[in-house]
Amino acid sequence: MFQTFEVSTSPETGPPRVNELRDQMAAHGLDGFLVPRADRFQGEYAAPSDERLAWLTGFTGSAGFACVLGDVAGVFIDGRYRVQVRGQIADVFTAVHWPETSLGDWLKDQLPDGGVVGFDPWLYTVTQIRDLHEALAETDIKLLATENLIDAIWDDRPAPPKNPIRIQPQELAGEHIWEDFEHKVGELRRELDENGQLSAFIALPDSICWLLNIRGTDIARNPVVHAYCVLSWTGDVDLFTDAVVDEKVATHFGDVVAVHPLDTLPEFFNAQHRRTFQIDPASTPQAVLDLLEAKHLTTPEVTIVEDKDPCILPKARKNTAEINGAREAHLRDGAAMVRFLAWLDETAPKGDLTEIDVVTALEGFRRDTNALLDISFETICGAGPNGAIVHYRVNEDTNRPVQLGELLLVDSGGQYLDGTTDITRTIAIGDVGAVEKTCYTRVLQGMIAISRVRFPKGVRGSDLDALARYPLWLAGMDYDHGTGHGVGSYLCVHEGPQGISRRAMTPLEAGMILSNEPGYYREGAFGIRIENLIVTQVADVIEGGDDRAMLDFETLTYVPLDRRLVDLTLLSGDERAWIDRYHSDTLEKIGPRVDGTALDWLNAACAPL
Repeated sequence: MFQTFEVSTSPETGPPRVNELRDQMAAHGLDGFLVPRADRFQGEYAAPSDERLAWLTGFTGSAGFACVLGDVAGVFIDGRYRVQVRGQIADVFTAVHWPETSLGDWLKDQLPDGGVVGFDPWLYTVTQIRDLHEALAETDIKLLATENLIDAIWDDRPAPPKNPIRIQPQELAGEHIWEDFEHKVGELRRELDENGQLSAFIALPDSICWLLNIRGTDIARNPVVHAYCVLSWTGDVDLFTDAVVDEKVATHFGDVVAVHPLDTLPEFFNAQHRRTFQIDPASTPQAVLDLLEAKHLTTPEVTIVEDKDPCILPKARKNTAEINGAREAHLRDGAAMVRFLAWLDETAPKGDLTEIDVVTALEGFRRDTNALLDISFETICGAGPNGAIVHYRVNEDTNRPVQLGELLLVDSGGQYLDGTTDITRTIAIGDVGAVEKTCYTRVLQGMIAISRVRFPKGVRGSDLDALARYPLWLAGMDYDHGTGHGVGSYLCVHEGPQGISRRAMTPLEAGMILSNEPGYYREGAFGIRIENLIVTQVADVIEGGDDRAMLDFETLTYVPLDRRLVDLTLLSGDERAWIDRYHSDTLEKIGPRVDGTALDWLNAACAPL
């Protein structure tokens, strides 16, 4: 099993650890200390050695942070985690609704007379610290970069990962020679040259893995290598990593990539004399900017400019090979999901299943493909009221029976060499009430609206987000997460900058893969989410329409929706037609990949409404 169910944290450990941290704060002359979820590579998921927030507070969500002061300790969480956090933290912590309450405003309330708040500059980006400085500008609260005080008290902290680098096959990275890594480097090098002979510091592991056509296992569920790199306008690449580089990888890198130990990055910067470094303030650690600014003071010829990570948009715009790989990965994964759902419909009514049983079985069906390299995130399987915990992770303490008359929410995915999948289905276990069906149908209407939309080139994900919410808004409902996130090509299941949410400000472009996952959650009762992956494409021209470039979405995920939960009276004719067409396509694409009882189940599940 990739997924395990042990309870990894306990609220009881929080109070003594906070006391130890406060002792460290006093020894360093600090009135507060910041503890982020992120690691030095700004990943959503962290290696065990970097799970400082969970170690201190007990909170295991994939987003959030803590600020510990002398008499109060806030754990800042967004709407996805407001139910979860209450069961994971002790009374010594206060849950703070974020971003409604910003860290700056909270600090102003808690430290009205000022104070010094410490932070590890490797764990915060330039933008994050810059924004916090700006928020505190009119106060006597000061920020101070320090060593990491959590590491000073975490006696049994695991060692950082040092795993082998793997080469991503060329046929999956790109169909053409100009899509191999040397040509990617060459394209970006030319841009850096044209913009003033720059050297780009790249901080995001998935950007580096995309650029160099490599993958790794330094983070569970995300096949990335812990690394930084500097890409020069001359075409040289300096890679800083503690990952294992064998002879095959060294040959792959050739004369283009020079590999250095991760901790030699400061020495590298210090050895520079005439060079302009481009950094992305949204992903570059504050510590890197501090190193470069210190070097600039002694060597003015070393200068700094700011711009976006040069890999961000090219990585998001999937090429033909990556899109074809994604299609195949989703069909393979869809067949595994169909076998799982057929098994679930047969087994669940007997009343013997628990959430852990469901997660275990689903991973087994994916393993049976003989192509699964990992799951793409810890499977979310919430029965009844647990489904209302948006990012619920079942463990041995929370494991709940799957009971008749309830909804079961299953959000899962697989990592395959040719693509990354992410799918959510909400399933009726026996007969459920009219309220659940009404809510499900409104969520489904939102998902259909995103699937069907056409939009002009230049439209952002923020412009589309309301389409998914509109059916819920009409009923006075909403959900506290984005409608869609970007997805990598056998890379991170959450990839920027593309997305569908109020904060998604990047214009959508052809080739961008996104999730389409509206939801609705009623605390203590049920949760509903329906998710397909989609890829942005150039839309067909409509006769009589404007001469305007338009985009739309191709659906990648083909797995039946639960027709038992659809309230037909709420659907328009176009919505009913979309569902029937989707199920017809699902049967055509997945039917040849399953047999026996799974095929029988698929035929019934895909019958016209």
